[in-house]
Amino acid sequence: MEKIGIIDLGSNTARLVIVEMFADGHYMVVDELKESVRLGQDMDRDGFLKPQRIAETVKTLKMFKKLCDASGVDRIIAVGTAAVRRAKNQRSFLDEIQVSCNVTIRVLSEEEEAVLVYRGVINSMDIPKGLILEIGGGSTKIVYYNRRNLLNFASLPFGAVTLTDLFASDSTPEEAAAHIEEFFTEQLKKLPWLSEVDPEAQMIGVGGSFRNLFKIARLVRKYPLDTPHNYRITTEEFDNIYGMLKGLDVDKRKKIKGLSPKRADIMPAAMAIVKAFVSYMNIEGFAIGGYGLREGIMVNQALPITTEKPISDVLSYSLERIVRYSGCDMTHVEHVMQLSIQLFKQLRVLHKFSRQYLKVLKIAASLHDCGQRMRYYNHAKHSWYTILNSQISGATHREIVLAAFVAGCHNREDIPLAEWQKYKELVLEEDLDAVKKLGVLLRIAESLDRTHCGVVTGINCDVLGDSVIMKTEISGDAALEIRDASAANPEFKRAFRKNLEIL
Repeated sequence: MEKIGIIDLGSNTARLVIVEMFADGHYMVVDELKESVRLGQDMDRDGFLKPQRIAETVKTLKMFKKLCDASGVDRIIAVGTAAVRRAKNQRSFLDEIQVSCNVTIRVLSEEEEAVLVYRGVINSMDIPKGLILEIGGGSTKIVYYNRRNLLNFASLPFGAVTLTDLFASDSTPEEAAAHIEEFFTEQLKKLPWLSEVDPEAQMIGVGGSFRNLFKIARLVRKYPLDTPHNYRITTEEFDNIYGMLKGLDVDKRKKIKGLSPKRADIMPAAMAIVKAFVSYMNIEGFAIGGYGLREGIMVNQALPITTEKPISDVLSYSLERIVRYSGCDMTHVEHVMQLSIQLFKQLRVLHKFSRQYLKVLKIAASLHDCGQRMRYYNHAKHSWYTILNSQISGATHREIVLAAFVAGCHNREDIPLAEWQKYKELVLEEDLDAVKKLGVLLRIAESLDRTHCGVVTGINCDVLGDSVIMKTEISGDAALEIRDASAANPEFKRAFRKNLEIL
């Protein structure tokens, strides 16, 4: 196992993530550190990085290097983006970083940066047609892909920091926001390929400003999940938050719950960019992506093949990563998932669920044992918590919530209705019955691999009157498995109103 440190030196923020690379093509973030260095501040006056900003950056990178050394990092990958790319004193700045911090920074071209952002998104979201808007401190990237192929990109030399500086002299914050909207709209008109974007392409917002937008929206809506990745926001919800922000001065903005005080001065500019973009493209809502440039580097390091083509099954890759990190028996997990799928398909005449629920069952079956890493006893409850908080890629928030409750009740546990009510914004009334039924199917599937030996190789179900006859295909002694699965008959009868007989 290799441990790497990834440093992303942006125009606003310097970030370090420490990542463990597994031998099987997976990775897991184990530590992070970030600092608002404002490297690109006041650059537009003469194109030079300012001494105070350089000193702050050097101080931060020394701190990053110290943490990497203390954490046993094997190698550091450090990249610089817009501010460093445009700086007239780039060479002297990079030399000073090398001498003072013993860190070599590779300056990304506009294309390299856009491609890494794209790879971070495409390998973490199940959105086949997308229009990515990534707002940085010194630049804004727009990336268009269709059928998981990158088609066009643009890197505009204006970000939240530079636009805040550019319109700082406007008399009121609201006027500054309006002028930024107008200015950015004019920049968009210079990109003719935007008119060729597939109308079905979904907008995806990436970067710290979008993550901060989620924090505000979560508090305003009292949203139950603390997961920005794949959060869906309507333009109406966005407009309400933007309207609240843009008319306030900095001191009043700092008092807004959810808004980072370090981002309070530049947040209106970032939101003005979003407003201009959604208006120009007639977008009714967008998703927030929790993965971007750094994750693009991570997945390329873990799976070099992703430099040529993206991961084909984002959900399965994400689930396998969590399973391996949780120390679960991968063979058992795979077998339980396959048995669960067989049960779902063969009993469709009883439950009549859509394929969306099969996806929910797949997630629950994959992660039903992940709570054992915390404690075997009540591990279903721990699995419930883990699923809710693991930031699963390739699944909607609703699917994640449903899967968590399926896993949480798969071993005879009752669904805690008080907890269920907390997620009423995401679940439907009929979902409660579905969760109970899927939980029973998962329990039976897990029991049929009780010894983790795979002796039950298949299942054939017949619905006869008031009974379900479940015939097992076996490759050895399956007495324990059948006995354990048969004990689920009371729960099966309550859920499906049929008696269960396992042969």
